[in-house]
Amino acid sequence: MMNNETVDYEDSARKLPKQFNFWRGIYNKDKNYIFGRTPKNWGELLLFYSIFYIILAALFAICMQSLLWTLDKKVPKWTLNESRIGDNPGLGFRPMPLNISQGSLVWLNSRNASTIKNYVDLIDSFLYPYEEATLHPHENSVNCDFENLPSADKVCRVNLSHFGQCTAANSYGYNSSQPCIFLKLNRIFNWTPEPFFGDTALPENMPNDLKLYIKSLQEKEQNQVFISCEGQNPSDKDSIGKISISPRGFPHYFFPYKNKEGYLSPLISVQFESPQRNKNINVECIAWAKNIVYRGGLRDRQGSIHFELMID
Repeated sequence: MMNNETVDYEDSARKLPKQFNFWRGIYNKDKNYIFGRTPKNWGELLLFYSIFYIILAALFAICMQSLLWTLDKKVPKWTLNESRIGDNPGLGFRPMPLNISQGSLVWLNSRNASTIKNYVDLIDSFLYPYEEATLHPHENSVNCDFENLPSADKVCRVNLSHFGQCTAANSYGYNSSQPCIFLKLNRIFNWTPEPFFGDTALPENMPNDLKLYIKSLQEKEQNQVFISCEGQNPSDKDSIGKISISPRGFPHYFFPYKNKEGYLSPLISVQFESPQRNKNINVECIAWAKNIVYRGGLRDRQGSIHFELMID
């Protein structure tokens, strides 16, 4: 049974204005409570959580630093088939479509100067590092060919003169409805290609013109990853017209990729000289080497790239 003092207190609390009860909850001067605790309680609580979070942050920092000590800034911990990337490089292409909603469709309106300029600007931006490296060569880079190979501490320069008519002076062919597409092999640390030499059996699905080209080269010049591009379907093969690929492959002296200063990925230009107008042409480019596995399709494509080309 409650005593009279408790009843009187509760009755008086009920009679207090709601606004007074709110401020009394924030600070009770009778008991010296701030939000229900004394200043001493708040001080003890603040001290406890300060020490707790300082120790927690220190443990996290020690764990992160221990992990970073096991990593190299230039060499990944896991490489080739031990890594998530794997040891089967794919291909990339530039320029990308102007509109992301177009997917992989390079759509050129030959009567629209703005569209032509946009594609040219995209390629200019992509090639800018290569232009800079040509004008101001990195001290770590050297000119290479099949006779002059780089030393272990050097990287090879990309020669822009190897792109045929795919130059800025020609607007990369976009002003003449002969667009150029640039291909590059995805970087995989420490990956080295195993080339097809002319005296070995070449894959049955390799285009015949590429087979003849490989066999016409000297053995040292066959040491590269070759590229072929053609229409993906029979109707595309009829519509795609003549294709010029320059150079025909990625030379072996650009590999393996070691993340050295001054390294730039080698490029290949693909120019479509006479594609059929007003037709969506499916194009497939394949990288050819013994240790590159080719797989077509849209979901799990490997060792190749697919894009569409349309010229209005």
